[in-house]
Amino acid sequence: MMRTFFWAAACLAAMSGFSAAVRGDTAIETTGTPGAPSATTTIDGKQLPAPEPKFGGVIGETTQKSKPWWAPRIVPPKKAPNVLLIMTDDSGFAVPSTYGGVIPTPNMDRIAKNGLRYTQVYSTALCSPTRAALITGRNHHSAGFGVVAEQATGFPGYNSLIGRDKATIGRVLRDNGYATSWFGKDHNTPTFEASAIGPFERWPTGMGFEYFYGFVGGDANQWQPNLFRNTTQIYPFEGKPDWNLVTAMANEAIDWMNQAHQIDPSKPFFCYYVPGATHAPHHPTKEWVEKIQKMHLFDDGWNKLRERIFANQKRLGIIPQDAQLSPWPKEILKEWDACSAEEKKLFIRQVETFAAFAAYNDHEIGRVIQAVEDMGELDNTLIIYINGDNGTSAEGGLYGTPNEVAFFNGVTVPVEAQMKWYDVWGTAQTYNHMSAHWAWAFDTPFSWFKQIASHLGGVRQGMCISWPAGIKDRGGVRNQFTHVIDVVPTILEVTGIAAPELVDGIKQAPIEGTSFAYTFDQASAEAPSRHTTQYFEMFGDHSIYHEGWLLSTKVTRPPWEAFGAVNPDPVNNVAWELYHLEEDFSQVNDVAAKHPDKVAELKKLFLSEARKYNVLPLDASVAPRIVAPRPNITAGRNEFVYTRPMVGLPQGDSPFLLNSSYTITAEIDVPAAGAEGMILTSGGRFAGYGFYLLKGKPVFLWNLIDLERVKWEGPEALAPGKHTLEFDFKYDGLGVGTLAFNNLSGLGRAGTGTLKVDGKEVQTIKMPKTLPMILQWDESFDIGSDTLTGVNDADYQPPFALTATLEKLTIKVDRPMLSPQDVKQLEQSQAAAVDGAR
Repeated sequence: MMRTFFWAAACLAAMSGFSAAVRGDTAIETTGTPGAPSATTTIDGKQLPAPEPKFGGVIGETTQKSKPWWAPRIVPPKKAPNVLLIMTDDSGFAVPSTYGGVIPTPNMDRIAKNGLRYTQVYSTALCSPTRAALITGRNHHSAGFGVVAEQATGFPGYNSLIGRDKATIGRVLRDNGYATSWFGKDHNTPTFEASAIGPFERWPTGMGFEYFYGFVGGDANQWQPNLFRNTTQIYPFEGKPDWNLVTAMANEAIDWMNQAHQIDPSKPFFCYYVPGATHAPHHPTKEWVEKIQKMHLFDDGWNKLRERIFANQKRLGIIPQDAQLSPWPKEILKEWDACSAEEKKLFIRQVETFAAFAAYNDHEIGRVIQAVEDMGELDNTLIIYINGDNGTSAEGGLYGTPNEVAFFNGVTVPVEAQMKWYDVWGTAQTYNHMSAHWAWAFDTPFSWFKQIASHLGGVRQGMCISWPAGIKDRGGVRNQFTHVIDVVPTILEVTGIAAPELVDGIKQAPIEGTSFAYTFDQASAEAPSRHTTQYFEMFGDHSIYHEGWLLSTKVTRPPWEAFGAVNPDPVNNVAWELYHLEEDFSQVNDVAAKHPDKVAELKKLFLSEARKYNVLPLDASVAPRIVAPRPNITAGRNEFVYTRPMVGLPQGDSPFLLNSSYTITAEIDVPAAGAEGMILTSGGRFAGYGFYLLKGKPVFLWNLIDLERVKWEGPEALAPGKHTLEFDFKYDGLGVGTLAFNNLSGLGRAGTGTLKVDGKEVQTIKMPKTLPMILQWDESFDIGSDTLTGVNDADYQPPFALTATLEKLTIKVDRPMLSPQDVKQLEQSQAAAVDGAR
């Protein structure tokens, strides 16, 4: 085999049209005889896809007078490693044993012992934003993800649209010859582009990942997820009560890596592995719950847990010996000893289930890592294992919840009510979350949690990296400032692949991260950080890091308080705190009063960075953004007609009935034997509605976050023949209006529903309250049957296919709009509420 470098690359480029440019000190390399089927080449990578080469053979009048020629196959640079990029979900700094936690994570420990452990890795404080930053190498607002996809608003930094000028690492590696895949959570597809008709440009397969197996959205029921293979919904769990996504996706990743390696051992792979654990719902298997329960890790409560973790962290050397433990916030959280016996019992069950989920997840990650070793590829695989996309979640509120959907509708479930689910906690009967007290402990030694961008509990993650062929300092610790936007440039440097200048003809925005590959060398273990400035912002809460200093806004809203008055001016109407992190690792000592000039300097720097990266306009609202108008296939429509069964339409692209009057009319034909089954449903076991025939009787049911069900039912089974069924709902509220002033006062109001059969009213019920914000988001809008979970287990089990003939289904929505006078009054009341809260 002939191997050439500079001179051969130039010759090949001359006849093929490939550029002969050199990437830094790495030359374009060709192998094989030019024009032969086995020839390969690397590319300079400036333009993706690479330009089509000119035909390099000879075309005569006959094949005898012609010479065949094949374009060389594009391959990565020689010795470019495989890349396994792992990130867990909603897991704070102190969750894994690798960072002093009590939850056993031996596989993250393994990566740390075989490579490097980083202590100053930062996220954005929230799921979608961190993930957008991770896969693009740009700040989250630059990538359109200033908030999660479900809260997108019509500003460039917040629209949930990763621009075509920000190609993902999957796309770059794929076009440079890698096999690419994505397993687990996709929270970077806009909610209004998640249906079966796409568009699919912002699905994983449209962003450069050749294979996708996972779910689209913020979280998923691990027992019955809304699961996709590429862009097709699949149901591998049907008939398998012990099936769990955490294991299933590990199996899929192992199969994919082995298949790719067997087909072409010379082709490196990039596997983006992002399980839904430990985001709520916490759904571990029974085996792992029992393992954790036997360890009695949490019996002495959250205060003692923090102290134990803090001591472990100092023992491991991952925090300075003079680091301080941030104070326990008694103004918002209570001490363990102040809890009642019933509260302690419930809280321990909650946290043991969370811990089991974390340990189970690490175990399955370990199987994926072991598969790489079994293939003989461990030495030349760059494994990046990031613990969490933000700090531990406090969205369970002060008491936790058996149903996370309750939080997003502003409902707190009392402890005594939660005990109903105590014995089935973490099973398919719950969509469970734990008390925020545990979240604070799992962010030790820092303060605050997920959603809080100004304090380290929300943004500090653990990260371990191994690459035996390239990292020789086994077990080393690195303290350089590192952000998730730094991962892409690091991968590019390690693989020898250039950041593209053009992708699909679109000029690419610059990579905003800084490679940390320099830290791989043992001689650079104490090197100064190269990433010196970084802004943070989430829900108006913000901060700026610069050369060891952190200027932070004072936290005024705990994450579980998403429905109150909103600060209308989060730029100026804030209190500032200043921390010198080089001397104050845990962000404990506010020195703003001692350094007013530094405060002024960093405030100016934050606004400069905010303008540069699409952070403006700042918006401190949380709940209003859930129901804010955004583009989708239902926008502007008030009538929907369906004439055949259809399932799997996601919530973001289906008719939205909350906070509205509406009429649902079904025209059906009942066979001689009678009929039953689902006509229409949206949502599932944890919040939703269903219109169905039960033993022939028409039923309309509202499931109010699994705490209450309101049911309308006809008096008798329908006779054979044609019938018209109607459910008419008159809403008493004003609706959401323009939401320009973050008004929530018109949401979740009362209404009256009437069920009619062939024009005759059969039952009318007044609902004193309705769901204000959202149905169960990982369930879909289904016609003719019910996918995943049902809205009422007592009546039926999915799929509950309709045995009548559905001739026509019509939905008419009458959404109330605020008058100009309503808007003015509500703006005034909102301003008064905010002013009074100062």
